[in-house]
Order: sequence, then structure tokens, then C-alpha cells
Amino acid sequence: MAENRRSKLITEGPQRSPNRAMLRAVGFGDEDFQKPIVGISNAHSTLTPCNAALDPLAQRAVAAIKAAGGMPQTFGTITVSDGISMGTEGMKFSLVSREVIADSIETVVNAQRMDGILAVGGCDKNMPGALIALARLDVPSIFVYGGTIKPGHHDGRDLTIVSAFEAVGQYSAGTIDGNELLEVERRACPGAGSCGGMYTANTMSSAIEALGLSLPGSSTMAAEDAEKAESAARSGEVLVEAIRAGRTARQILTREAFENAIVVVMALGGSTNAVLHLLAIAHAAEVPLTIDDFEAIRTKVPVLCDLKPSGHYVATDLHQVGGVPQVMKMLLKAGLLHGDALTITGQTIAETLADVPDAPPEGQDVIRPWDAPLYAQGHLAILRGNLAEEGCVAKITGIKQRQITGPARVFDAEEQCLEAILAGKIVAGDVLVIRYEGPKGGPGMREMLAPTSAIIGAGLGDAVGLITDGRFSGGTYGLVVGHVAPEAAVGGTIALVHEGDSITIDADTLLLQLNVADDELARRRAAWQPPASRYPRGVLAKYARLVSSASLGAVTDL
Repeated sequence: MAENRRSKLITEGPQRSPNRAMLRAVGFGDEDFQKPIVGISNAHSTLTPCNAALDPLAQRAVAAIKAAGGMPQTFGTITVSDGISMGTEGMKFSLVSREVIADSIETVVNAQRMDGILAVGGCDKNMPGALIALARLDVPSIFVYGGTIKPGHHDGRDLTIVSAFEAVGQYSAGTIDGNELLEVERRACPGAGSCGGMYTANTMSSAIEALGLSLPGSSTMAAEDAEKAESAARSGEVLVEAIRAGRTARQILTREAFENAIVVVMALGGSTNAVLHLLAIAHAAEVPLTIDDFEAIRTKVPVLCDLKPSGHYVATDLHQVGGVPQVMKMLLKAGLLHGDALTITGQTIAETLADVPDAPPEGQDVIRPWDAPLYAQGHLAILRGNLAEEGCVAKITGIKQRQITGPARVFDAEEQCLEAILAGKIVAGDVLVIRYEGPKGGPGMREMLAPTSAIIGAGLGDAVGLITDGRFSGGTYGLVVGHVAPEAAVGGTIALVHEGDSITIDADTLLLQLNVADDELARRRAAWQPPASRYPRGVLAKYARLVSSASLGAVTDL
């Protein structure tokens, strides 16, 4: 089988002489037209530390692909910084960027008939965006994670970007002064790399490793360490091998691979966003997957890793004690992984993990022993009830209070809620409701790290609940429930909540309930009118028209 089986459409035959003429201008010679053309999708930018070190990785991959007999061609795709846009109108574009990234990669690879694709990304949406594209394209594919940031240090403790968000709440509550706030700000992000805890970026890099579309051990490497560049080069070599073998993305992205990814996310204590993104990637791969699959797997998988936000350690700490391969080996030994699932290297998961020890190293507590997990069951629970008939996602570990019934404090935008928290208007026992922030209603399903961090900083993390049809950052913890569906903008019950209504969140019975009589809810529903769109044109308007429910992954191509 020809290695250039796709690209030969534009490089072979007399009729393609004009095509070849243009390719000669970008570096092709006579001997290059028979080589497989390999796309390098490079999300490098200086917008964010997550992506600031990607270009050297892309260049290492380019050199390796050339040396392996491929013809690499680089192109750019976008990123936005979740952390920098957090708490502002700009955050509405974050989830939208996932679709823009996916569409851009799909567009280039199919337009240029590339034979394979290596995607390099860093910030939260780069990874699911790239994976959605790879799943749609179904060509030989590999993902290279830009790497995690190293922790900052201050006053004897490790810092991450979440430390800065929480410091804002502490400052507003009067527990730290302005000088301490400034010192945390100065030290939270010491260099390049994605946010350091098991937040969304490191969650998704780990999930992609578990899926089999990135190299083993690569998901927890630090962005600034030499091994990350070496891994990028090896990824280029592996991709050329996959092209020669005809090993495509969908051969790897099977139902078993997605189950493996969910198991790993649960064991790591990963971000709620993994639910949304894995659903979207599975949709692109045409693999049946529902939010109920997450709940079924959750009950079987212990949380093994003591990682931030609710734990103590960061991704580089996990890497030093064996990283994701060590966690996966423990899960495989317990019968919780599909060992026969294929990876991009051509090896199965079991073959990949063959030389990894069965147990983590002695003298560390980043990864707990199998018989002494952090929690006996997974942390990402799917709740239902009259407030979430399609389901919603709660992170239920790392909290002292697993049930709350209290009066609703209703906010129709994130900013309103944050203002109330910082002004001291929220008290223990309240259940905060942030609505019209869903995929359609936002539009864009903003993350609520600013208000949830402010709650933690104010000392209310175990005393209040929060529900939203928006999302949460991977840095969020506490009694919080997101992805509430149906969302307010389409008339979901969350739109009918009145100030002071009783709401129950119960992590044990998996219930999210508005304690209002059915006939009263019917009266409210009859009177409800959808709000006018705040974005009549542009990318947010297009997104709002196309996007599905969060319960389906907030995809735009149903």
C-alpha cells in the first residue's frame, strides 16, 4: 500500500504539474513527491504560558518526520487562554475555540490531502479540539502535549494558578492583605506550560494517553524539561511508522479506548470537563458513549492520586513517581482496563505497560496503594432530578458536606454571583444558581472558577452549594454541580428557579432537585419566555444556533 495514498491525489500525474509547482516553492524536490505528506498542526502562541513553548516541540517533530522519510508541512491553529479570560466575557469564547480548532485542523488536512497529522497543543481546548479533528479525519494521527507548568513556590507551599484565584477570595474576606495577594500573583506561574494540577489540561493529556493517541508517559512531562522535546521527536517517528502501517485514528478510538480513558480520569481525580470533551470526541469517532457510562464506570474505580485542586500534589509530582503509566498498570492489574486496546505505536495497552511495576514506589503518597485509595469510588458523578432531567456533572470527592438543602440564590450571569460573594452577601447554607451560562445561553458555557475560588477563599467551600448550566474549571472543587441540562436558555427547569426556593444537592443519592410543587412549576413554565440573544451575529451567534446540549458533549455537528 502506498505511503502517500491520500496526498498522491495532488502530487501524481501530468495534470498535477501546477500543484507540484506550488509545492516546489515551499521546499519539495523531485524525490519528495512520493513521500507521505504529514501535517503538523501547531497551536503555538504567546497568549498563554500553556502554548508559549510549543514551537520548539513542533520543530523537533518536523526534523524527526523528515529523518523518518516523511514530508512535514506545518500550519497554525488558534488558542485562547482559559485562565486569562476567566471571569470575563471573553471566557464565552473558550469552548467555542474547541470547535474552531477541530474545524481548522479538519479543513487543512482534508483540503491538502495529507497522509497523517501530528497535532501539538497545550491549553485546555487544544487537546479535545485536536482529538475531535483526528477522530473525524480517521488518518494516522498522534497528539503531542506541550507539557505542564512547574509549580510556583511561596511561604513553603506549592502554588498553581488556582492559588491566585483563591487568594482573591481570601483578600476579599480579609484573611490576607494586598502584599500577600501580590506575592501569590508573582509566583503562581513561574514559566511555560499548562496549569499544574490535575485541572483540565493535564486531565485531557492523561485521557489522550489512555486513549492511545499519545506516547506513554508524555502526558505529565514538564514543558521546560528536555524529555518533552525528545518525546515530540519520537512522536514524529511513531507517526511515520503508523502511516506505513495504515494505522488510523479510529482503529485506536474504540469503545474500549474510551472506557479506558474514563477509568484513568476517575483514578486521577480529573476535571469535570473530561465528561464534556470525551463525549464530543466519541461523537466525532462515531463511538456510542453517554453520560450514564461515566456513572457506571465511576462506581467501579477508586481515586488513587492525591492531586490538586482538592489534593496536595501537582502533575510533575505524579510524573516523578511513574506518571499515568504507573496508574494505568495498577488499573490493568485490577482488571479495570482493556489491555487489548490498540495504541498509535502498534502495541496494545498491556504490551505498553508490560515493564511498568505493579505498584507505585515506596516512600511517596502521590499515588496511593491499591488497598488504601484516596476514595473508594470515582469523583465525577452524574446527578439527575427535576433540575437536571438530562443529567449534570458533580465532582463529589474532596468535600466534607455531601448533601445540602438550602435556599436558592439566583444569578442570571457569572459576574452577578461573583459580585455577591466578594461583597459578603452569601452565607452558609445557601445554594447558588448561576444560569443562562449554558452552551446556547452563554453562549459558550463559561467556566466558573472565579466564583468557586472566591467561595473557597471566603471559607465557605464546605458550607454552600453551587449549581450552573455552565462549566467548571478543572481547578474547581467543593459542592458544585455543572453542565445542568436542559439549560436555562431552552427552558430547562433551572430557568424556573426563584430566589429563596428550596434546592437539594445529594451526592449520595445522585439527586439534584428543586423542591417546588409540580403545579407551581407548570405555572412558571407557562409564563417563561426565552431571553433575546445578546449576540445576533458573529461566531457566538453561529455557535448558539448549532450547539447541542451539554449532555451530548456540546457538539456542533449533530
